[in-house]
Amino acid sequence: MTGPASSSPFSFAPRPARYDSVDALRGLAMVWMTVFHFCFDLSHLGFWPQNFRMDPFWTTQRTVIVSLFLFCAGLGQAIALHQGQGWARFGRRWLQIAGCALLVTAGSVVMFPQSFIYFGVLHGMAVMLIVARLTAGWGRWLSVAGGVAIALPPLAHVLLTGPWHEAAPWFNSRWLNWLGLVGRKPFTEDYVPVLPWLGLMWVGLASGQWLLRSRTELLQARLPGFLAPLALLGRWSLSYYMVHQPVLIGALMVAAWLGR
Repeated sequence: MTGPASSSPFSFAPRPARYDSVDALRGLAMVWMTVFHFCFDLSHLGFWPQNFRMDPFWTTQRTVIVSLFLFCAGLGQAIALHQGQGWARFGRRWLQIAGCALLVTAGSVVMFPQSFIYFGVLHGMAVMLIVARLTAGWGRWLSVAGGVAIALPPLAHVLLTGPWHEAAPWFNSRWLNWLGLVGRKPFTEDYVPVLPWLGLMWVGLASGQWLLRSRTELLQARLPGFLAPLALLGRWSLSYYMVHQPVLIGALMVAAWLGR
């Protein structure tokens, strides 16, 4: 006798539902990041010199872009947990992110040997996602933890450049500066330490849990058609992140060669 369809060895679990609004917000961050990186590449190759390390016009944009990324990552974790994502599925995605982080480091060693990326946004996300997963049960305390995480680095800077200056070399070293409790920022092309950025992911996680509990309609809202490409881009954010810079730099280098 044939059993219920759900018990068939050929049945598959349904794909988790996507929330286009979250994907579109992530896609917006990707587009903004692309424009930012294109301008950075123009400067790096000498087409349009800019001070990306000190000019508030650029540093503020970087802060907002990274904040959007990590807030969306927190939202994504809230949704994944709500949909019953297990550790096995989480682990597969985590390995993809960690592997891409290693590729970013390898590529940056070639491009920027003196300031290569050893703890950038993907490295930070790999650590923060595990912390977020383990602390998702904190509920409303996640927002409090997020505020504390955001406030700690400025306090550490004051202490390490003041009364605790003798400890500064330890916290500023590459062994510990990934925590973010530093007296000075390291010389590297991308630096996204655990603090304060974990705070943004915690806030995103808390916001996602609240939306799923109280305002699901905001997540399920139908997007206007012109925003559909942003949602599609947001679904493929990791793949796009890994290919966009090689394409941009390659295209600019070809343009420079042709313009000789």
